[in-house]
Parts: sequence; C-alpha cells; structure tokens
Amino acid sequence: MTDSSSKPTLPDRLSGNPKSPHHIKEIFEHEIGIKIDGKERNDVEEYCISEGWIKVASAKALDRRGQPLMLTHKGKVEAFYK
Repeated sequence: MTDSSSKPTLPDRLSGNPKSPHHIKEIFEHEIGIKIDGKERNDVEEYCISEGWIKVASAKALDRRGQPLMLTHKGKVEAFYK
C-alpha cells in the first residue's frame, strides 16, 4: 500500500481532458475514485465538489468536432484515492 502523504491533494475541480485548464497531470499518476450520492462511478470525465456535479461522456452522441457530448449529473460529489 502506498503512503497517502506522497500524493497531491485532490482539487475541488478536476478534468481528465489534457486540454482543459482543470487537468492536473500529477494527480492522474495515482488511481482516483469518484462517488456521487454515495455510489462510485468509473466513467467520470470531470467533477466539481463545491458545485456538486460530474460530467460523463455520452455513449453515442457526438459534438460537431467528433468528441462525445458531456452529460452532467448533480449530487453530492466525493473524490478519493483508491
């Protein structure tokens, strides 16, 4: 098991997209878990704890650039290291 003191603190808002200003490369070196309303989700692309939302990629719908559309789910968000 790894020492949690060597891991960076999880920010209030984090994105998995490297083009986003909310993407922090050092955090993705460790495995992260996201819970919304007490249920763990594995398909989260972006989250914000203070505003209480997560964004998940749509299964089929694409935007005009060919990227998956993002669906927003609201609730109590918790981020943690696994």
